[in-house]
Amino acid sequence: MIYQNEDQLKKGCESILLCEEGDVRVLDEPRFRDVLIDDLIHTAVFSSNPAIQEAAAFLIRRGAAHLGIMPASIQSLYEAMGRKEVGGFTVPAINIRGMTYHVAQAVFRAAMKGDVGPVIFEIARSEIGYTRQRPQEYACNVLAAAVKSGWCGPVFLQGDHFQINAKKFAAEREKETQAVRDLISEAIQAGFYNIDIDTSTLVDLSRPNIKDQQRLNFTLAAELTALIRDLEPEGVTVSVGGEIGEVGGKNSTVEELQTFMDGYSEELKKHGPALKGISKISVQTGTTHGGVPLADGTVARVKIDFEVLEKLSETARTQYGLSGAVQHGASTLPDEAFDRFPATGTAEIHLATGFQNIIYDSQSFPGQLRARIYDYLKAELKGEWKEKDTEEQFIYKTRKKGFGPFKLDLWQLPADARDEICAELEGKFAFLFDKLKVMGTRHVLDRYIKPADVPLEMPAVLRS
Repeated sequence: MIYQNEDQLKKGCESILLCEEGDVRVLDEPRFRDVLIDDLIHTAVFSSNPAIQEAAAFLIRRGAAHLGIMPASIQSLYEAMGRKEVGGFTVPAINIRGMTYHVAQAVFRAAMKGDVGPVIFEIARSEIGYTRQRPQEYACNVLAAAVKSGWCGPVFLQGDHFQINAKKFAAEREKETQAVRDLISEAIQAGFYNIDIDTSTLVDLSRPNIKDQQRLNFTLAAELTALIRDLEPEGVTVSVGGEIGEVGGKNSTVEELQTFMDGYSEELKKHGPALKGISKISVQTGTTHGGVPLADGTVARVKIDFEVLEKLSETARTQYGLSGAVQHGASTLPDEAFDRFPATGTAEIHLATGFQNIIYDSQSFPGQLRARIYDYLKAELKGEWKEKDTEEQFIYKTRKKGFGPFKLDLWQLPADARDEICAELEGKFAFLFDKLKVMGTRHVLDRYIKPADVPLEMPAVLRS
């Protein structure tokens, strides 16, 4: 059911949710979980009435909060990791590009079965564009999935690669920087209390020394951190990440990490002597986003320099009190690689394309829909088809951009096909949780994370 007007929405919520004193109470939890949450998230994503979309989003967020499901910052846990009070696991950060409501349920199911603590749900600046998921929509999908799955506790929503585009920055510095500032503000309002600033695109390796190479990176990272501190709600310390090496570029070094951190700390003090800095640092150790497709569409095996990753993580913790290093572009690695991340002290690992591949390549994915998506890509994105690429390589590189235009088609997959695909994903999530040693860490989450219940302004539709 998609609600399109106020009367439909209020009738659907009758005797299940009660709006009073600017907030929401859940009167009938089973009906909220079993029926209404499906209608509310469908409405928040697809209603043609913006006011009703906004009202549905409010009901999801505050209804979830009433059940103890709240957006949270992972800051206090990462600080404990920096003090070496807790460790031995690597936190998975999962990017969901399509079927977000249903895929997030698979994440929560796997997490609950494995007594998993910290799991991050994230979306990158670029993904927001081509998947057509603004921060509020993504947040509502994840929170609604938590309700549907029976999860209770904090939910970590993260802005991944809130990145400065180097070419746009060179052409119009203030305009490009303001675009990232605006996205940060939008994300925090939506409940993203974890944000990865990516100004590593501005690193200039042609400069004569490492400090000059990293200067724009750490200066702008400090500026954006100060903005986040100004925007974060009362009772919330947003967990901020920095980055010293663009994924797909040269491998990072300890000296680069030290130079960035020293310069960043110095610059941050100019914005306020007591401002809290980043909690983690993203580095490059040999991966690329999405992997490297071969001519037949398979992905080349990548060799990660785990020795460098271990040194960077240890330096980040010992010298700067950070949780450790963050590994990007890892979901297409071979299965045997994943248990090495906790062994080397990696704080966080970002996973995206591998889940996309499971969806598209599943035998349960309708062949006709796959063909329609691929035909669309070949027609609409032919300008991205490099002369040297085979059709298989072109499709592999661009099919992530099919999730936005075909969002409704994917939402409306036959239930049996959708359930089978999500079961495949749930198995993969469980495998990764085991390899990353987050199975059985729920007690760690409960010890260190105390989410703040951030109030929201009730939309006018619900006040009338």
